[in-house]
Amino acid sequence: MKATAMKAYVVEQPGGPEALKLRDIATVTPGAEEVRIRVKAFGLNRAEVYRRSGKMGPIEGQVVPGIEAVGEVAEDPSGTFRVGQKVATAMGGLQFSRNGSYAEEVTVLRSNVADMSGTTLAWEELAALPESYLTVWGALGRLIGNGPHQTVLIRGATSSLGQAGVAYAKALGHRVIATTRSRGHADRLTFIGADEVVIDTGAIANIVREISPEGIDVALEVVGAATVRDTLATLKPFGDAVVVGLLGGAPVIETLNLMGDLPQATRLSFFGSALLGSPALPLSPFPLTWIADQITAGTMPSLRVQTFDFDEVQRAHSLIESDRALGKLVVRL
Repeated sequence: MKATAMKAYVVEQPGGPEALKLRDIATVTPGAEEVRIRVKAFGLNRAEVYRRSGKMGPIEGQVVPGIEAVGEVAEDPSGTFRVGQKVATAMGGLQFSRNGSYAEEVTVLRSNVADMSGTTLAWEELAALPESYLTVWGALGRLIGNGPHQTVLIRGATSSLGQAGVAYAKALGHRVIATTRSRGHADRLTFIGADEVVIDTGAIANIVREISPEGIDVALEVVGAATVRDTLATLKPFGDAVVVGLLGGAPVIETLNLMGDLPQATRLSFFGSALLGSPALPLSPFPLTWIADQITAGTMPSLRVQTFDFDEVQRAHSLIESDRALGKLVVRL
């Protein structure tokens, strides 16, 4: 199919929100293992802010940011997906080895496309789901997806990823303890499903142990290295802590004492969303349609707090950097 032009945001030099420039660029014809998607909406993430500012590698040529999108299939050489089929996509090299999703169309790896046929959720609501819930599912799915009732700690719960962790764990029937540094955010966390909210001073293990004396089964650590020792101290024997975020700074734990810092018979792991769609973690089992149906039915909360038009992406990035957005921001085309 002959390439045509489309509108896309590009970054040519690292900088602030003003570095995002709306340009006409060529669409990318999909290869044998790719799918071209007509973008209807996309979620906004700090990863794109870091990419724009040069914190996630050099800006060479024109970089199109964006690591997730929802839309309709425009072209699939393999015929796996039909033209017009509703789909979601995330990761798979978006904004790094290929153009990202801040565009009218995006060409992605077929392995990173999830079928969303049959869902009735509005595009802007769907756009709030892929990256956050894919990451939570990848990190926690094997730990809480099919098991009995457990106690789950979400450390750094007011981030988009943390809120998805709260909502997902609660929807699966688990007891959820969520942390936030701000008392003003406690009501939001309770609304989306937290059974208990702990104000995070940096040392919360004793408080969590008062709430759950037997310890925590699974902890989702969104803050990162800065609090991971304290999070480990909340675990019961054979409990799991999974690090998914770096809100607390560099991903380095100085002089970790395996005998002193890691409680007996507990496990510490790191989950990176780059694994999504790989042979090790195919998207076919991902329950995104189920999550969309729960939101449609009102049994799971929507995490979307604001929708922007396509010409408002700079303003949306300014809001992300202000730390005033308590939830997911999306752009609808």
